[in-house]
Amino acid sequence: MRFGVVVFPGSNCDADCYYVIDQVLKAPVEFIWHKETEIKGFDGLILPGGFSYGDYLRTGAIARFSPIMQSVSDFADRGGLVIGICNGFQILLEAGLLPGAMLRNNSLRFSCLPVNLKVKTDQSAFTGGFEADEVIALPIAHGEGNYYCDDVTYQELLDFDQIAFTYCNKDGLETPGANPNGSRGNVAGILNRERNVLGMMPHPERFSEGILGGEDGARIFASMLKSFKEGLG
Repeated sequence: MRFGVVVFPGSNCDADCYYVIDQVLKAPVEFIWHKETEIKGFDGLILPGGFSYGDYLRTGAIARFSPIMQSVSDFADRGGLVIGICNGFQILLEAGLLPGAMLRNNSLRFSCLPVNLKVKTDQSAFTGGFEADEVIALPIAHGEGNYYCDDVTYQELLDFDQIAFTYCNKDGLETPGANPNGSRGNVAGILNRERNVLGMMPHPERFSEGILGGEDGARIFASMLKSFKEGLG
């Protein structure tokens, strides 16, 4: 499996994602500059965190129009695996690859801390290496991670098992106190209906080695690799 890490002006987690794929998973990976208009020879794409275009106007709103994004959309339509992390999630929402929108954190403050997550489904290329309802730990770092959608969309996310991760406490309870940003239903990550696109606010690349505080993040990328090898991705 060959990964591509899309780099936008202002991306700052691109090198971290590259390192995890290259040094932890030992899988082929290349950077893809946002001005490229074709995606060839890749099996999985990572839209990393950061502040694309300085987060001016609205997070992800300008990056959504980068030349590469039409190719990202076409890649996803063909069944390619796409993961958007933090700012990458925001870009996927703005581009319409995932439903909903991001609002300012309800605290109106930037939040940067480790959080507990509940794995809501193991039925995807990104979560197949976990048990359903397993509690894992990953860090967050965002000011606009308050996921919002209307009632109809939220019910569809539930009905079609599209919620990948929720914020929870260490016992797996999805309490208001465990929600760091006010996201509807404690949502931390969602899938598209076809289950080949994942957007998540926590940063798996930052918890991919024990020396950094945890290894749960590496399991998400490893799940993608395993799924591809088994012909499921």
